[in-house]
Amino acid sequence: MSEPITLIQPEWIVPVEPANTVLRDHDIAIAGEMIHELLPRAAAAERYPEARRIPLPGHLLTPGLVNLHTHASMALLRGVGDDMALKPWLEKRIWPLEARLMSREFVFDGAVLACDEMLRGGITCFNDMYFFPEAVADAARALGMRASLGIIVIDFPSAYGAGAADYLRKGLELRDRLGDDRLMSFCLAPHAPYSVGDDNLRQVATLANELGLPIHIHVHETDQELSDSIARYGVHPLERLDQLGLVGPDTIAVHAVHTSPAELDLMAQRGVSVAHCPHSNLKLGSGIAPAAGWLERGINVGIGTDGSASNNRLDLLGEARTAALLAKGSSGQADIWSAHQVLHSLTLAGARALGLGERIGSLKPAKYADMVAFDLRATELQPVYDPVSQLIHAAGRAAVAEVWVAGRHVVHMRQARTPAAQTLIPEVVARTRMWQNRVGDTLSGNAAP
Repeated sequence: MSEPITLIQPEWIVPVEPANTVLRDHDIAIAGEMIHELLPRAAAAERYPEARRIPLPGHLLTPGLVNLHTHASMALLRGVGDDMALKPWLEKRIWPLEARLMSREFVFDGAVLACDEMLRGGITCFNDMYFFPEAVADAARALGMRASLGIIVIDFPSAYGAGAADYLRKGLELRDRLGDDRLMSFCLAPHAPYSVGDDNLRQVATLANELGLPIHIHVHETDQELSDSIARYGVHPLERLDQLGLVGPDTIAVHAVHTSPAELDLMAQRGVSVAHCPHSNLKLGSGIAPAAGWLERGINVGIGTDGSASNNRLDLLGEARTAALLAKGSSGQADIWSAHQVLHSLTLAGARALGLGERIGSLKPAKYADMVAFDLRATELQPVYDPVSQLIHAAGRAAVAEVWVAGRHVVHMRQARTPAAQTLIPEVVARTRMWQNRVGDTLSGNAAP
């Protein structure tokens, strides 16, 4: 073996595959970027006597968490649109601010803030949808994070491009440039059925089939979206998307809050994945998604934070606990969405939705070593009967201690540790006052034309 072995030695390992497995007093052997094997600690000591060891007593090791839907750069808009429903939030607050502020610099600075927050919360991969995806890529790469970059499609122009055709051209060029970067992958990302016309959606469907890319789209987020679609197209958005060829196993339906039993059946039959974002849905007053219906039909459900402007926290573990409790409470089924199933949604389900299930999402030999170690030694977490239950229902992101992405130790003792992060994060934090002033000027009407 050419790569030296490092042995990570937590108290518990939950590999996610096989399901419902908890390994105690096992080591995970890492060789370069990859997982080499999992084996009992005594066997590891005998097999790898010269290996570097990282002992983690009282820690739980899991695959890295996958944030299946976010707009990372909206970290710079955290708190500017509270207490508003989706349509006025977009039309009166977010879109006017983006029209004034949008630039590569805005996207980069917001993405740096978001990547630091996500990494320190155990998120090793995020699925993004925003303008200037090359700036998001630069931020993620600087912090050593994995990203699925959205090739956005929306019908109106912006500082990023002249319209849908321009956005597609730029996004596909970026995909070609970053094709060899093992941390970067891509989705086609039409914003929503209400913001993308039929011709552009057909083009997305064609490209998805030709290139084998997932389609990442907001759908059925609010009741008004459904009624507006009936008035304009005569059908619900999901049926329209199906008619246009966009509903299939590569589709990531974001939100899917207002879906009928027949629509849930269609999603299950087509193999659609869902990106469930309960905090954003609750905060915008959009509703409570039919999570029990998804799970009962075997739909692949990942979890997302959405952006900071509609959630205020990129806290995927907090999102997951709320998701599980809402599913139990709304269905009256206390046994639905167990802690192990929630962890599966946070990891392997998200990876599979992105087409990355063979590379990340579980701790198996020949997969990338994307891993999180949670410190479960805090007083409020004692005693630990079930480490997975403790993680989902008691611990939260404050328990994240160590994070690896492709074998690289990117968070140590709860702090980002890549060389770029050490200098970049303070620089970006220092610039947040400038962005705050520009947002304030725009909202007050004092911004320069």
